[in-house]
Amino acid sequence: MISRRSFIVAGAALTCARGARAGLPVPPDRRIVFQLMRHGSSIGTHTLEFRADGDALLVDIAVDVHVWLGPFPIAHYVHHSRETWSGDHLVGVQAHTDRNGRKLNMAATWSGHGLSVEGSGTSPYIAPLNAYASTYWRKASMFGPMIGTQDGGLVRPSITPRGVESIRLASGAQTRAQHYKLSGDMDVELWYDDADAWVGMRFDVDDGSQITYARA
Repeated sequence: MISRRSFIVAGAALTCARGARAGLPVPPDRRIVFQLMRHGSSIGTHTLEFRADGDALLVDIAVDVHVWLGPFPIAHYVHHSRETWSGDHLVGVQAHTDRNGRKLNMAATWSGHGLSVEGSGTSPYIAPLNAYASTYWRKASMFGPMIGTQDGGLVRPSITPRGVESIRLASGAQTRAQHYKLSGDMDVELWYDDADAWVGMRFDVDDGSQITYARA
């Protein structure tokens, strides 16, 4: 990977196609949508929108989850973040999260030596040059330190490949995907298809239930 110290903003306008050529798996329709499933029922969505803004690629991410027990709300999670990319370099992140009424936030900006990070769960720091945000849509980002997009904390999970298997999409169709298990600083399972596109995720929550992502 090219050192971020050599990063120069390109002069030509960045399009999503150029982002893909730079190693970013931007989908042709510039959108990724997941249904979040719990006990077989949908509890929310996780959406990523990609768009060019001058020389930058912006990735707007929204997670909206609400869990009900009959007519009564028992849990909610609302998250909004934006990544800013120049070529295949992440140069900014801003995020705000409401987790059952607890407000979390973080921000990261390019400082010339790395991403300068601050957040509700960490003291300010300069992230390692190989660190990216924990947004999962770019498979390569999984293999270095990850900057948490809830509170800014830096995590270094262990990664265990679990082989290739078929997983179910929201449409009911099956797709072939490589399965990875992340453990240590985090506990989550991820799936990527043959084109390295993010197609699935699974993790446990505090009440002992399991959340599964099904790509739309």
